[in-house]
Amino acid sequence: MDLLTPELGLFFWTLIAFLIVFIILKKFAWKPILKSLGEREQGIAESISAAERVKAEMSQLKSENEKLMVQAREERTIMLREAKEIKDKMIIEAKDQAKVEANKIIMEAQAQINQQKNAAMTEVKNEIGTLALEVAEKILRKQLNSAEGQEAYMSMLAKDIKLN
Repeated sequence: MDLLTPELGLFFWTLIAFLIVFIILKKFAWKPILKSLGEREQGIAESISAAERVKAEMSQLKSENEKLMVQAREERTIMLREAKEIKDKMIIEAKDQAKVEANKIIMEAQAQINQQKNAAMTEVKNEIGTLALEVAEKILRKQLNSAEGQEAYMSMLAKDIKLN
């Protein structure tokens, strides 16, 4: 049991060794350890504050990004609306121009039809006139072949002259 109970000398020398090590550690090691712990604590605090700043900046950037996205969507909507209006306007203008061209073509076709109709009517009148002259000439020749026919024709012309 002697091993379990320390003697006073061993206790004394152990206490002295402990005090010497403690004083040496206090004088040389304690300040650097406390200094490094303080620096580490300060570094951690700075890291935490930097993280909070970064978090705040990220939050601000996120809100700015959302604003930009909303603005971009609005601009896209406006651009699509304008493009649709331009498309509709172009379609309407094309339809109007097509109507004008169609009316112009119809008017020209009607003018050509009227012109051809008039030309055909004139040609038909000329043909009828020519045929009437030929028929009249044939009839007159047939009637004027005889002396009686010539006298009857002369008396008819004389009557017409007196009436006029």
